[in-house]
Amino acid sequence: MSVNPERQTDPSLRPTSASTLVVVALAAAATAWLLISMSDLFYRISPLPWTGAGVLAVLAIAEAYLAQNTSARIARKPGSLPVHALSIARFAALAKASSLVGALSAGFSAGLLLWLALEPTDEAASSVPVAATTLVAAVALIAAALWLERSCRVPDRPDDESPETGRR
Repeated sequence: MSVNPERQTDPSLRPTSASTLVVVALAAAATAWLLISMSDLFYRISPLPWTGAGVLAVLAIAEAYLAQNTSARIARKPGSLPVHALSIARFAALAKASSLVGALSAGFSAGLLLWLALEPTDEAASSVPVAATTLVAAVALIAAALWLERSCRVPDRPDDESPETGRR
């Protein structure tokens, strides 16, 4: 396999696109709606477990802590330890993956919540709090993941520093 020397590749990691997260969430919501409405799947797994909401909430809290800590370390605030570049790359990858997982979870929970709100049974009504809490935890995970991703960015150079010389 030959490599084309004219082809420019940019190995940099791009920020997560809001449109990607919205498309993923909408696809997951449609999938949830179809899975639940086309079968009796809900009634086989009912009552819904709280573990999904708990795991998403713990991940959101952990990533929010990492975002705050990483931001302080990159800015070299007093009392913060220096940060290793490989750790930043790992945090950025974690943030990108978590935002997608959050979007999938939020979309699936939203589709399920919509179906539960329209289902006239007591069993469906009793599962609404679980689905709503899972949706909130998934949105919190998306927010924390995007914050962590933003915290991993290299700060801009000061205006008075020349990029060619690195001197002031």
